[in-house]
Amino acid sequence: MATPLRILERILIAAGLVLLGVWGAAWLHKTLLHRASLRAFEKQALAVKGSVEARTGPSAGEPAPPASTPLPTVPDGSADTSLWSEKRIRDFRQSLSASFAPPLAVLGIPKIGLRVAILEGTDDLTLNRGVGHIEGTPRPGEAGNSGVAGHRDGFFRGLKDVRAGDRLELETARGTEEYRIETISIVRPEDVSVLDPAPGHVLTLVSCYPFYFVGDAPQRYIVRAVRVGDAPLRGAAGR
Repeated sequence: MATPLRILERILIAAGLVLLGVWGAAWLHKTLLHRASLRAFEKQALAVKGSVEARTGPSAGEPAPPASTPLPTVPDGSADTSLWSEKRIRDFRQSLSASFAPPLAVLGIPKIGLRVAILEGTDDLTLNRGVGHIEGTPRPGEAGNSGVAGHRDGFFRGLKDVRAGDRLELETARGTEEYRIETISIVRPEDVSVLDPAPGHVLTLVSCYPFYFVGDAPQRYIVRAVRVGDAPLRGAAGR
């Protein structure tokens, strides 16, 4: 006859197997969604590349890229959430069941191990899944000052550890470009001058500040990066 201890042991083993099955199903679901996003982005990248070459051909003085040149890719979903808030982790997991248009680009910051899709828009669902292109600014990779927003307790938590001079990578359908952080500043929410038009190719990353503030953060953390080879900007306050 089974003892109460033996019965409890069997119950715990069964519960553990059920939880393992739930985790495995969630992981598979997440992986399949990101693979679908990857295929959509690669298809879009190939179409853009073919369209540009059909209209203009290879740039003057530049050799055509080899046929084996890999297309940009999107993250595989293995986001490092170790510094995220519990609420943001829950929201991110819930967002994995939603459908999104292919990313506009992929932002990488090697220093903090960040590689994240830039999606269109800055609504809550979009910023739970990735970071968002700010409406009214040029798309990432286009000439001008492109604004990108992210949550301070999610994908942009690591911005607290970047410094002027750190490298950013921007992957678009046209290829990968390197940017360097020029300034870091803290501004009031109403100070939208950080998104004013600018010459060259600029990325302005926007998050709330302070990073660990309880409640609605009262300020904005601004990381401004310029494409390598473009002239430095002037008049921006640095940190």
